Amino acid sequence: MKVTASAVLEQPPTPTTDHLLDTPLPDLLAELQVELVESRLTMRGFTGYVAREGALTVLALPPDRPEQERDMIVRQLLGTAFQVPMPDPPGEYRITELGPELLAA
Repeated sequence: MKVTASAVLEQPPTPTTDHLLDTPLPDLLAELQVELVESRLTMRGFTGYVAREGALTVLALPPDRPEQERDMIVRQLLGTAFQVPMPDPPGEYRITELGPELLAA
C-alpha cells in the first residue's frame, strides 16, 4: 500500500497595521507564511519585491542592505501584499505596485 500526503497551506489571517508594525519580524514572517529570499537584483534604487499566490507569499530583498532598511521594507511590502494601510515610507523610499499584465511578459 502506498501512502502519500500533501500539505495544504491555509490562508494566513489579514494582519492589522499595528500588527505589521509591532510584531517581531521573525514571528510576523512565520505567521504570514512568508518565504524571505535574496534577490539577485542589486541596483541602488531597488529595495525588494513581494508576490502572493494563494497562501504563499515570497518576499525578495537585495543582499547587504542595512538591517533597519530591510526591516522597514519587509513591513511596507507586506502591507502592500496584504492590502493593509501603512504609513508612508520614509524619505526616498516608495512602493510601486505592478499589475499582472506587466508581469506576464
